[in-house]
Amino acid sequence: MRHSGHIGYGVRPARRRQGYAARMLGMALVIAEGLGIDRALITCDKRNIASAHTILKNGGVLENEIEEESGQITQRYWINL
Repeated sequence: MRHSGHIGYGVRPARRRQGYAARMLGMALVIAEGLGIDRALITCDKRNIASAHTILKNGGVLENEIEEESGQITQRYWINL
């Protein structure tokens, strides 16, 4: 609950900025809902603006930011299903 979320995704560099991440997350949310998950937690590094945009595009609402021991800031978003 603190360091990661319900869903993870990645897109190879040659296919970034083509909408794949948003579609993958959207499809994963449908599966999560089918599994009985009412709210999905999705996290990303604060510096990963593209991932934050993908989460927001899928209905994510920023709950908070957590500073890790390494100094990295993790953003925590919730998506109601």
